[in-house]
Amino acid sequence: MRYLTAGESHGPQLTTIIEGVPAGLTLLAEHINEDLARRQKGYGRGRRMQIEKDEVKILSGVRHGKTLGSPITLVVENRDWKHWINIMGVEPLSDETEEVKRKVTRPRPGHADLNGAIKYGHRDMRNVLERSSARETTVRVAAGAVAKRILSELGIRVASHVVEIGGIKAEHTAYTSLEQLQQVTEQSPVRCFDAEAEKKMMAAIDEAKEKGDSIGGVVEVIVEGVPAGVGSYVHYDRKLDAKIAAAVVSINAFKGVEFGIGFEAARRFGSDVHDEIVWSPETGYTRKTNRLGGFEGGMTTGMPIVVRGVMKPIPTLYKPLMSVDIETKEPFAASIERSDSCAVPAASVVAEAVVAWEIANAIVEQFGQDRLDLIIENVEHMRRYAKEF
Repeated sequence: MRYLTAGESHGPQLTTIIEGVPAGLTLLAEHINEDLARRQKGYGRGRRMQIEKDEVKILSGVRHGKTLGSPITLVVENRDWKHWINIMGVEPLSDETEEVKRKVTRPRPGHADLNGAIKYGHRDMRNVLERSSARETTVRVAAGAVAKRILSELGIRVASHVVEIGGIKAEHTAYTSLEQLQQVTEQSPVRCFDAEAEKKMMAAIDEAKEKGDSIGGVVEVIVEGVPAGVGSYVHYDRKLDAKIAAAVVSINAFKGVEFGIGFEAARRFGSDVHDEIVWSPETGYTRKTNRLGGFEGGMTTGMPIVVRGVMKPIPTLYKPLMSVDIETKEPFAASIERSDSCAVPAASVVAEAVVAWEIANAIVEQFGQDRLDLIIENVEHMRRYAKEF
């Protein structure tokens, strides 16, 4: 499977075209809208979330609630577009006034503005910031929702939560099931399972906002039910953990990723890192621990996949950093677009989406591409085989 996204932050709409989704999958707009709404929530979000109420339109690839196997087109309209028609319209301008008013010549530190302008030769960096905006993750979440529908049919469950914001770590995260984790975190303003940490995180966000600053954090995605052997040890570019790592770091403002105990493995002996293998007639092969986060040799082990991503503070600050005007070369305080003081809770939903996509893609590729019923049959066969092996 693959997908392509298109659209600008203040353009008329965001679009994704998804190719390779197997036929026979039940897919309704409500399946996608649920995750779009989750992405817009979270303590620390800015005014844009009050303007937009993201809802998807399915324009192709689905008939009477079932996927056809043909490309699926998903569209999310930008309701703020009506205020930007003269600024972001595709027609040539007859009046230069608006262009001068909205022209961006002062690159914001931490953004794609300057590098993108140099790459494409843009003297107006609005041409860069409109596309590099995290608004694009709206349709990536939509694509991820489709992937989660595939995984759901295979008995694979996906959840995410926030484990750290602004240096405040969630200490009490001993959930009994993914269902419990989801129930608790969906009610949390910061999507955190630890109620005490939640309060401190919200206070830290308030403090950052008062200072005109921003803070980042760490999110965790857990996937249960993936059979052993998904991925590859044969080719570097087919290792599933590598694909997931690339997907997570591709999210706006994400700067790091780890599986299981991750970087902590560098500080331990091997005997305290690797997961001992056990077998029983009831469960087949399992591990005593899951320090490696469900992966060995680029393939799934059958244990829960645990992946964490590090999100830096959002670089658009109401207490702006200094920059240089590309026209005058004079120093200026960087320009301000609408922004959040913390988007970590929303980012956990985006991380959930991109991880779900990579797993669904690997499973569809490995177990058959065209029909959902055949994929389900092949996955079940693999589960029985691995248990009896």
